[in-house]
Amino acid sequence: MRYDIVIVGAGIAGASLAAEVAPHASVLLLEAEEAPGYHATGRSAAFWSETYGGASIQPLTTASGPALREGGFLDPLGALAVGRAEDAAAIDAFLAEFEGTGIVIERRDPHEVVPGLRPGWDLGVYEPNCTYIDVAGLHAAFLATARRHGAVLATQAALESAAHDGHWRIETRGGRYEADILVDAAGAWADDVAIRAGVAPIGFHPYRRTMLQIATDPAPPPALPHIWGIDGSFYFKPEAGGRLWLSPHDEIESDPCDAQPEELDVAIAIDRFEHVVDWRVNTLERKWAGLRTFAPDRRPVYGFAPQQPAFFWCAGQGGFGIQTAPAAARLAGALLLGRVPDVPGVDPGLYAPGRFVASLR
Repeated sequence: MRYDIVIVGAGIAGASLAAEVAPHASVLLLEAEEAPGYHATGRSAAFWSETYGGASIQPLTTASGPALREGGFLDPLGALAVGRAEDAAAIDAFLAEFEGTGIVIERRDPHEVVPGLRPGWDLGVYEPNCTYIDVAGLHAAFLATARRHGAVLATQAALESAAHDGHWRIETRGGRYEADILVDAAGAWADDVAIRAGVAPIGFHPYRRTMLQIATDPAPPPALPHIWGIDGSFYFKPEAGGRLWLSPHDEIESDPCDAQPEELDVAIAIDRFEHVVDWRVNTLERKWAGLRTFAPDRRPVYGFAPQQPAFFWCAGQGGFGIQTAPAAARLAGALLLGRVPDVPGVDPGLYAPGRFVASLR
């Protein structure tokens, strides 16, 4: 069972890359779980924002917009960053960071947007083009495209080892495979997969983030946008049925695992929320956590490993893998197939693994 390309991980990174390259090569997707998308992909906060992740992520997000809109995966939402007097410098820096990018962001009185906003939260910046994103639909569409072009998905097939002797010999819990190229799209397990393949790890760090679904009194207004603190201490957004999704915007370093929410982080999220608005939390309906995995410089990594040219990195998407998936797959797919990437506004060198060469020696 030999393939041109074996991709480890069938979350959004692996699925989108498989959809991109399957028309041109034989592809096997290896998924450790019973179904793809169980970890970070299935736990996404499900919004698309060109400013989310900062200036190094924005080109991939912006370049992904047309495909996401044309595919029907985006719905209007809007986003409002709020701050207090002591956050004025952060507001100014945020506006300056995206000046000249063409992204529409503007100062706004947050009290005009958020009824019940507590006194002191007087600074606001509005991003009208922020949207909901249909994560499940997008992930399923990538998988369907990959299958339509002949890609094979193997579940419960965690990689145990991989050895290269002219081609890859791969041992998994689900069977043995061979490949010309091994792609590491394993999310929080990216470094572990590299080590099992005899490739130096980059130093990816998974961080736990907590999410809650709550019902409030009063219920949020129908036109409420995504609300986030410019100080990075919270965000919340409306969901179907008058509910809110709420996060304390936490980043708790973690080992790769099936992340679960901690009670302390749940309490912190609710406490921060109630210090922003005078709405009462009636019910905590659901809570979950996911891992966001970053390279040391917090930029994704796309490209062949300098020390092993048959090993390809597609990892470190942080919390931005969904919103950047179409453009990131185009970039990574071109590199993987030996073509010159042509993604408008995106510099491939910004995400190349060669930037870590010194640390890998």
